[in-house]
Amino acid sequence: MLNLSLLANVLFQNDSGGGFFAGVFGLFYMVCWLAFVILIIAGFWKTFEKAGQPGWAAIIPFYNIYILLKIAGRPGWWLILFFVPLVNLIVYIILSIDVAKSFGKDALYGIILLWLFSAIGYLILGFGDAEYEGPAAA
Repeated sequence: MLNLSLLANVLFQNDSGGGFFAGVFGLFYMVCWLAFVILIIAGFWKTFEKAGQPGWAAIIPFYNIYILLKIAGRPGWWLILFFVPLVNLIVYIILSIDVAKSFGKDALYGIILLWLFSAIGYLILGFGDAEYEGPAAA
């Protein structure tokens, strides 16, 4: 004979509803992450368009860095430097400063907002009143 209380204990033992809350937290985290990614893409897209480049380039990995190099006036072969550990940090700082100067901002804007807080910095560049003045490093 089947003992239903024993079956219920085996199926639901030590279950205090934590799985449900973990699922809700996971869903909430995923939605927040997706919103953050969409904001980053929107900032890059508008920044690229202001510089006369195709906005869709913001969603293509590595090509978007190549476009940033063009916007800043740096040579395309610098893309290779992004694959060298520690060198990529220095190159990205230089690129951030050059992109900031290309939009009429100072080096501090490039270091703080485009390198450290790039999501915010590119949103401000893309949707703000900054105008592309041409490649700064050219």
